[in-house]
Amino acid sequence: MTIFGVLHILLFFFVVLALTKPLGAYMHAVFEGEGILSKKVFGPVERVIFRVFFVDAKVEMDWKRYALSMIMFSAVSMLAVYTILRAQGDLPLNPQDLPGTTPHLAFNTAASFTSNTNWQSYGGETTMSYFSQMVALTVQNFVSAAVGIAVVLVLIRGFTRKSTSDLGNFWVDLTRCTLWILLPMSSILALLLVSQGVIQNFDSYKEITTVEGAKQIFAMGPAASQIAIKQLGTNGGGFFNANSAVPFENPTPFSNFLEAVSIILIPAGLTYTFGKMVGSTRQGWAVFAAMSVIFLAGTFFVYNAEQTGNPTLDDLGVSQSYETGDLASSGGNMEGKEIRFGIADSAIWAVSTTGASNGSVNSMHDSYTPLGGLIPMFNMHLGEVVFGGVGSGLYGMLVFAIISVFIAGLMIGRTPEYLGKKIGPKEMKLAGIYFLTTSAMMLLLTAVAVSVDQGKVGPLNAGAHGYSEILYAFTSAGANNGSAFGGLTANTEFYNTALGISMLVCRFVPMIAILALAGALANKQKVPTTAGTLPTDSPLFVGFLVGVVIIVGGLTFFPALTLGPIVEHFLVNAGILS
Repeated sequence: MTIFGVLHILLFFFVVLALTKPLGAYMHAVFEGEGILSKKVFGPVERVIFRVFFVDAKVEMDWKRYALSMIMFSAVSMLAVYTILRAQGDLPLNPQDLPGTTPHLAFNTAASFTSNTNWQSYGGETTMSYFSQMVALTVQNFVSAAVGIAVVLVLIRGFTRKSTSDLGNFWVDLTRCTLWILLPMSSILALLLVSQGVIQNFDSYKEITTVEGAKQIFAMGPAASQIAIKQLGTNGGGFFNANSAVPFENPTPFSNFLEAVSIILIPAGLTYTFGKMVGSTRQGWAVFAAMSVIFLAGTFFVYNAEQTGNPTLDDLGVSQSYETGDLASSGGNMEGKEIRFGIADSAIWAVSTTGASNGSVNSMHDSYTPLGGLIPMFNMHLGEVVFGGVGSGLYGMLVFAIISVFIAGLMIGRTPEYLGKKIGPKEMKLAGIYFLTTSAMMLLLTAVAVSVDQGKVGPLNAGAHGYSEILYAFTSAGANNGSAFGGLTANTEFYNTALGISMLVCRFVPMIAILALAGALANKQKVPTTAGTLPTDSPLFVGFLVGVVIIVGGLTFFPALTLGPIVEHFLVNAGILS
């Protein structure tokens, strides 16, 4: 590792840290309905929306009605996306005359964007019209992100309320998350990205002549508006096939920094919002600290692995030196990485995007060293709680906190409690459903894919690396991440169907479990804090929480990881490259 790289990683983290409190305070004001300046701007629009859709903002829902509203909204959203993609050839804003997609690709894409996964089995510039990109995909980037935030709000209310079944109104939460938070932040970021050279137009594709005299087609389109929300909403779906490694999506080091920060900005801010809503900002900072420990450890691990490079190439005398600007460094695995970003920026992005349920990439994870590629996969195995998706990362970490206090209670022989709510068998069963659903889908579907001919023809590599490509794909789908390891031909009926089912099950079954958990907690009375109460805002609990997160992920997925990146690491160090 270089001093420059280390300082760059620390600068990135401290920028996120500095923005966490002001953004978290703003979101708290929005969710609590406090008087803020933007209320004058968005308040009238919100009232019109409620009037048009017959929403009574004063009527609250229990968890079952809230869940039903969420499922109905998501089902209608998915049907709308599927219909647009199938009818794309007959719709406007299609200067390239791209045809409608196949049924299995339309199903996969509709499931992907509705579930906030944004897995892409297609190349955006060769498959999707401008109409599909904007009306189908970008709209889902907003509302699927808003659904995730809405669900974590319900869980927080479960902790703060007592002896009630009222947990808020889904339509109010959905509207405020979209209108008051995602839209203004995305508008600002889109303008900043355009200033850096990210394209935003409706032109037809351009044919240019290269310096060698060859003809080359450059894709155009309204990219900046989609890129902004794909990062802020932890969506990750790229306008172009190569995602944020494309200069039209990510042209400069500053745009790269902006996009990387925006990936974890809202999830980080929500930790402070959580602390404000439960009446103790220390609780929010404790959750933030647990996320930060895992994030920094993972980032430096990936950076070191990629900077070390491939030992077999060194033994063969192959130079792995690279040069970026005035900075030259010997060693390092630059395969699949942009020279203009380098290894440190690639490591930051890889850990951020897989920890935050984002899925966008500025380098190809398939080209990482075995251990460098292990961490992005392991981040997803942890439930993407570092910092996780917008909303989903926080409620995932809060479930881990509930498990942690339950384990601590067993160790000291005391009834476990968290934020004044006793944790009983019902809460632990729901927490079990939350984690077992995703892990079971990831592992079972991977097992199926490596066992049937339709699955085995997908990976482009043999051996442990080919297995890792399959495991990564189902991990990405099950974790609602959407990033691709690469090297896997996924646009087939088998993979589109299997991955689509996984995305839907692993998004909505855990969400329903979270809403049921919130309902159970809200019905309980608060218990007073005593000398025997486990302090959940202390450094000791932060360390304990980090340990539980790592151990749960490790015990569940270590055997599967052993067959892939771990065994590949030992093969590479033994000089075996295939």
